[in-house]
Amino acid sequence: MLSAGCASHEENKNTTATTAASPPIVKELAVVPRPQTIEELVKQRGEQDQAKPNLHVVAPKDNSTINGSTVEVKLHLDGDLKGYVPHKDPATGTGNHIHVILDNQPYEAYYNLDQPFELRNVAEGKHTLRVFPSRPWHESYKNEGAFRIVTFTVKGGGDPSKPTTTNTGQVMAPAQSPTANASPSPAREGKDVSSSMAGDVDPTKPLLTYSRPKGDYAGAEADPIMIDFWVTNGKLQSDGGGEYRVRYTIDGGAPRFIDVWQPIWISGWTSGKHTIKLELVDKSGNLVENGGYNSTTREINVTR
Repeated sequence: MLSAGCASHEENKNTTATTAASPPIVKELAVVPRPQTIEELVKQRGEQDQAKPNLHVVAPKDNSTINGSTVEVKLHLDGDLKGYVPHKDPATGTGNHIHVILDNQPYEAYYNLDQPFELRNVAEGKHTLRVFPSRPWHESYKNEGAFRIVTFTVKGGGDPSKPTTTNTGQVMAPAQSPTANASPSPAREGKDVSSSMAGDVDPTKPLLTYSRPKGDYAGAEADPIMIDFWVTNGKLQSDGGGEYRVRYTIDGGAPRFIDVWQPIWISGWTSGKHTIKLELVDKSGNLVENGGYNSTTREINVTR
């Protein structure tokens, strides 16, 4: 069972009770407050968490055509920063950074905007790039101007049987499987899943961008785990009378809903692989279509 603060009383009341014939429940997933360790980090950072960073994509230009399989990414940051600067602390390996998403693949972190960031072996065709600033614990800033999306087309692209990487070796998109074009599926994190191209994404329509969780979680980071996302061109139900909801499903269980645009923290994870699915839906629970990006599934690995 997954209990969420945004779930209705009726949803919680109707949870099936465990009987003698039922298998024992090892642990229940539950929405919990932001961890005290994060609260302490917020205090240490001073005014940074009230910053309103304004991000610009200098390259690639929106609707541009790029010849060759290498795409240079250049970003510019300004606005009311209150000390917010992307950087990586060499001692902890963490710090403020930009989430960079190619198509609908998991993001990679960009820590130093003065250093080159290239996408290499990008497949031929149309692509999208989404970027937004994040805190050291990967909670995104959600002010106007923080999120940018551009679309570009690659001619003379790379080898689809090999992954798309950055100039530092980060994998931005896995190699395409031989049957990728025969039966496309929602992009998941993992080496065996084909890369997701731009499709028919309309940057002017409601768009859900999956951010966290991602990758491997161990030790103190394995519980609780944050779910975070970006919503563009639409408001959630409890954010000034919006008409959308974010539906999340964990390990194929009962769906729950987020009606306020803010991260939630979930506790009770067991060791092993887990899947998290985020969807943007309307008030009737219908998926809001936008190039296939408004329904995204990721796989994470938890070690307790």
